[in-house]
Amino acid sequence: MNQMRLWMAASIIAIVLIVSFVLSVPHTRDVADTLPLQTATTSVPLITLHDAFKKGVHTITGSVEAPNACTLVIARASVVGDATSTQNIHLAISQSSDAGVCLQLPTRMKFSVTLAAPAELPITVTVNGLSATTSPS
Repeated sequence: MNQMRLWMAASIIAIVLIVSFVLSVPHTRDVADTLPLQTATTSVPLITLHDAFKKGVHTITGSVEAPNACTLVIARASVVGDATSTQNIHLAISQSSDAGVCLQLPTRMKFSVTLAAPAELPITVTVNGLSATTSPS
């Protein structure tokens, strides 16, 4: 008879545990989609620039704010226009989106380019094809 009571108590405890587990575990239909949708931002970050001209060569250094430290920043400079039209230096900065897991903390990324061009040319800057605003560093 003692053995029968022991099995009965164990069965009741097991049933209570199973029922409480089933009721306490959230179901997929009960959990709202809490992940924010990532939207492509079209805002262009502020670019800091410093242009050093020496012996016909511009050395343009600066920084741009990237979404995280894993973002790859590539800067390319070229002279736009010819001798008959207004010339300027076009600085194209491209930011590639990271494919890995990275802390999503905005980070200032530095860049540097050199270019042979006449002195005193204005510099225009684009980031991923969008016109950017600059400030001196």
